Amino acid sequence: QVQLVESGGGLVQAGGSLRLSCAASGRTFSRYAMGWFRQAPGKEREIVAAISWSGDNTYYADSVKGRFTISRDNAKNTAYLQMNSLKPEDTAVYYCAARNSVRLGVLKDAYTYWGQGTQVTVSS
Repeated sequence: QVQLVESGGGLVQAGGSLRLSCAASGRTFSRYAMGWFRQAPGKEREIVAAISWSGDNTYYADSVKGRFTISRDNAKNTAYLQMNSLKPEDTAVYYCAARNSVRLGVLKDAYTYWGQGTQVTVSS
């Protein structure tokens, strides 16, 4: 079992930055690939970024490429999502998720454990 807790969300103006953190507890964090997803009102939950267990491989949705960076610190059992140049369309609840595999995944069904989510609101 893995417990995930997100933090770092909030209200920011367009063009601003936020850094989300996902603290993991339970089983060995380094054995899990991690992903960040988001869900806006009335929309499906979608992948934002994913990272393999080692951090060597990453994936980004086209909508965030060049603006967001996913990373992890296995010594601290924490994954991060650095979000720069934020846009109003980035407004959503952001979730981190863990997948019991060393390889990253891009589908939400590939992830077993989920955090409770953190709200990110970008004003224009």
